[in-house]
Amino acid sequence: MENERITPALQLLRSFSRVNKTMMRFVQKTAADNDLSVPQYTILVTIAPVKEMTQKEVGEKTFLPKSTLSQAVEGLVQAGYLERQPVEDNRREMLLSLSQQGETMLKGIHKQEGSIHQLTAGAVGTLSEEEFAGLLRAHEQIADFFDEKAKEEDAT
Repeated sequence: MENERITPALQLLRSFSRVNKTMMRFVQKTAADNDLSVPQYTILVTIAPVKEMTQKEVGEKTFLPKSTLSQAVEGLVQAGYLERQPVEDNRREMLLSLSQQGETMLKGIHKQEGSIHQLTAGAVGTLSEEEFAGLLRAHEQIADFFDEKAKEEDAT
């Protein structure tokens, strides 16, 4: 009985691990092909959908250590891909936003053959609409479960 419960959990962990490992290989390649580090690329794609975010928020979303985050942000600012300015109410906090050059560069990456974006689009294209919708629902359900457990753990 115990093994029957463990087996699906292990299957799921192995499946996620395999997808994550393969995707990270292509994230690394996409970053390197565009003269970015993986942390820099991660920061750009984290900020892109919302246009601006505090450095603290980026750190919370990416789980990058503060020193790695600071170094990556500095490189992106120097390259002209990010703009950084102090938050009005809190001069110690920095507001990060994509520059026009950063937006243009990311749009270019999305179109690059062999980029993680193109490969992910290709993978999605192998699924029917129903399969894709089901996959997203399943991921949301799993993520919600883990979020709930994290909240419970934080409350104790």
